[in-house]
Amino acid sequence: MAISGIQSSKAYEAMSSGYRINRAADDAAGLAISQKLLTQSNGFSVGSDNAKDGQSLLNIADGALAGMQDSMQRMYELSIRSLNPFASDSDKQAYQMEINGLKDHIQSIAVNTNFNTLKLLDGSMADLHLATNPEGGGLSIQLENSTLASLGLADYDVTGNFDLKALDQAMERISTARSRMGAQYNRLDHTVAYNDYANYNTVAANSRIRDTDYGEESIKKNRDEALQSYRIFTMKSQMNQNAGFLGLF
Repeated sequence: MAISGIQSSKAYEAMSSGYRINRAADDAAGLAISQKLLTQSNGFSVGSDNAKDGQSLLNIADGALAGMQDSMQRMYELSIRSLNPFASDSDKQAYQMEINGLKDHIQSIAVNTNFNTLKLLDGSMADLHLATNPEGGGLSIQLENSTLASLGLADYDVTGNFDLKALDQAMERISTARSRMGAQYNRLDHTVAYNDYANYNTVAANSRIRDTDYGEESIKKNRDEALQSYRIFTMKSQMNQNAGFLGLF
């Protein structure tokens, strides 16, 4: 095949595939750079997905801790009532019966809250690493051990002498944990925004290297076809001239 035919074939290939580089021979250095940019782009995309998964996890954990806070608020009310000198022993026993139910609810939330089978609040998942950048690095999410034993409420009982500060401290721990998770959620928002922006620019850079410039390829194709047609016309003209010359003899 003539050189112009090869060039025209490459132009057709580039226009049909959408890629200027379809094999290493087309642009070895460009292909190597393109593959690195593609890897980085994929890393940014997956990093954003991981960050969004982390936000979903934090939403679940925050909702669970909010439920615990509601139970603790009710426990606080009952505790204050039990401190009233007019509260009888039977009253305190009734208060404690409700408190026991609230404690069971708190413990159930702590041991059963999970995300994709990962326990979030029972102390088995203190730190969770999220791979949010193309190199596999990222940040860690801190999760609060929220079992009754960890909160110091396992033996909380208003029928005898009890320390209201234990309940205050447990509520403060949950509030602090929720504040921390809120800050982590917002940080992940920034991570997703950065990854998406970086990915957009990385894809654009890769496109400039690898994708077909249809205007340029069309010009090449038309030029090569014109040259090929001119060569064919010249060859036919030459053959006609030669035939006419031979007819004189």
